[in-house]
Amino acid sequence: MTSRAPSRPAAFVDRDGVLNRRPGRGHVLRAEDLDVLPHAAEGLVALRALGYAIVVVTNQRAVALGTLAPAELGRIHARLTLELARGGATVDRIEHCPHDDQDGCACRKPRPGMLLRAAEALGLDVSRSVLIGDDPRDLAAAEAAGVPVRVLLPSDGDLRVAVDEVRRRAGIVPPVA
Repeated sequence: MTSRAPSRPAAFVDRDGVLNRRPGRGHVLRAEDLDVLPHAAEGLVALRALGYAIVVVTNQRAVALGTLAPAELGRIHARLTLELARGGATVDRIEHCPHDDQDGCACRKPRPGMLLRAAEALGLDVSRSVLIGDDPRDLAAAEAAGVPVRVLLPSDGDLRVAVDEVRRRAGIVPPVA
């Protein structure tokens, strides 16, 4: 296997609370219960327009607990992808961690495994990347991976607000109309 030099930056985006509503701080356990947040697709389209690959990174402890089957998680992610596509957004990769807190894996946020795995698979430059999450563990994972721009969004917040913050922190000047 040949390794390619990192080329483009990524927008690593948490799923629950950033792209879809958190069901009472619980878990989405069925595809039909997925409630994509208003403006999530619009926010991803804006991130893509800034040159970022879009990577969803999500802890899915419910798999380890046995309350979410891996096949149903696949259906949830297929529905997420479809709903975002209806709004014009595309996702380059979805990474999930199926482990529980005490499993000691390298992928569960706040560890950087999911971000690094996606960066390797897609040839991403983490040193020019951003992460948007709604939990301090998201930001800790980004810091551990070497992602310089980290934005904490209120859970179930407006992703467009985070995009504006990414522009500001990354020093991206919007075009003059």
